[in-house]
Amino acid sequence: MSDAQLMQVNVRLPTRLLFSGEATKVAAEADNGSFTMLPRHTDFVSALLPSVLVITDAQGQERYFGIDQGLLVKHGYSVDIAVRRGVQGDDLDTLNDTIQANFMEVDEDERVARTALSKLEAGIVRRFSDLRKPLT
Repeated sequence: MSDAQLMQVNVRLPTRLLFSGEATKVAAEADNGSFTMLPRHTDFVSALLPSVLVITDAQGQERYFGIDQGLLVKHGYSVDIAVRRGVQGDDLDTLNDTIQANFMEVDEDERVARTALSKLEAGIVRRFSDLRKPLT
């Protein structure tokens, strides 16, 4: 397959590169519906919804990614996808289990962090209110 029939696809998380490789097509879901992108399609930018991203590699094998909200940018034969959270699965059945395990763990960590932040904010408000009290 010639280079003109392949796209270079990168799926990026905030902390690392989840996937990098050549692909013949990318299927994703945006606010206005699902779409499939081929190498010679026009350049564009799209906000992605939490969904399953499917990348078909040069050998015709489909790779499945469970993604949270993100952004897809196609420029020439390069496709960059930045997502907040994402996991790769071997097939759709195992992908669901992987998503449930990983995203639930992250949600719990975020809940704990939000609780700690709320306690810090409450402490700051109490300290400021103590400063405003008149000295006797």
